[in-house]
Amino acid sequence: MGFYTYLQQLWQHKQSDTARYLSRVRTWEWRHNFRYIRLQKPTRTDKAHRLGYKAKLGYAIWRVRIRRGGRKRKFHNGITHGKPRTAGIRQVKHERNLQAMAECRIGKHCGGMRVLNSYWVGADSTYKYFECILVDPTSTTIRNDPKINWIVRPAHKRREARGLTSSGRAHRGLRHRGHTANKLRPSWRRTWKRHVAKKFRRYR
Repeated sequence: MGFYTYLQQLWQHKQSDTARYLSRVRTWEWRHNFRYIRLQKPTRTDKAHRLGYKAKLGYAIWRVRIRRGGRKRKFHNGITHGKPRTAGIRQVKHERNLQAMAECRIGKHCGGMRVLNSYWVGADSTYKYFECILVDPTSTTIRNDPKINWIVRPAHKRREARGLTSSGRAHRGLRHRGHTANKLRPSWRRTWKRHVAKKFRRYR
């Protein structure tokens, strides 16, 4: 077996003594760094290459930390002045998963870079840490590479904000297929609009 196979096995067994020790040391260091930090090389080399990363010009790896847990409504003293069914303050869940939120934040932070994909690298009691693979669409190396130059097209601007990445497709429910996912494609908003729109056979 190759080196990547052993590396993959290590990350799959996160409760092993080696993985727990490395995670504890890394998260201690990461929580003292900035929220967004660019890396020279990925922490999970095998995972990054499986998701499309190449060690050449035009690619960048950024680590993002994002606060764990649900969200809380901003109401003074928790008073919403509404019916009890809308009075939830604390146990409010975000529509997107934390990984998709991390991709959106780094995409906004890095301006014109395109978010290709991301993966989990660690977590502590307060934060989750993700590494995002970013691609520079203005790079000549990227534009001349037939395997990645699809990301240069204008249709992929802020693709992470529109749920086009892998984690974005997950929170849109597109992991499901078959007759149980009829209301998800092309999107649940489009399906809803198709169902509620009134259609007439002739112009009125």
